[in-house]
Amino acid sequence: MWEIRIRSIFASEKETKRVTIKNRKEQVMNTLNYLGLDEKKVANVVNGLSQLLADLQVFYSNLRGFHWNVKGKGFFTLHAKYEELYNDVAGKVDEVAERILQLGGTPESRYSEYLKVARVKEEGNDPECGREGMMKVLDTLALLIGQERKLVELAGEANDEVTTALMDDYLKSQEKTVWMLAAFLSKKPE
Repeated sequence: MWEIRIRSIFASEKETKRVTIKNRKEQVMNTLNYLGLDEKKVANVVNGLSQLLADLQVFYSNLRGFHWNVKGKGFFTLHAKYEELYNDVAGKVDEVAERILQLGGTPESRYSEYLKVARVKEEGNDPECGREGMMKVLDTLALLIGQERKLVELAGEANDEVTTALMDDYLKSQEKTVWMLAAFLSKKPE
């Protein structure tokens, strides 16, 4: 049996906590113990992040399809923009999955499971990728922004500043993207 002494930087010697590890299975690091977060409050954050992960994965796949299938006027602009968007979403997918792990959860990795819970619906193989595709991107961003705002609320209730900061970063960039896409899609004044 191992005994580990854990002392908070704010605790006195008398307040040092003892943690006993009874067997090898219990040696697995529970990050929440070190992060000082309440497991019950964090469970809502993990559930929200898991939903966001599913939606981001389906969005990523849709963006790839838009990128591959775009044709016609604006091809070069839209082809490059879709690539920029899916690369951005790929980074977010990784960050969300790693945050789930940091909070003691297990991120899903199967698309079959994503499709069961995702609010973002997958697009077909022959989508209209021009104006209509960009409108679908805007609709998806609106959904994601709503989820991220809810996650900010849940993370605040759990005193989870890191998830709050992550969502704030996403909101900042996505709101700018919404503004730019709306400007791109607006009709020129006559």
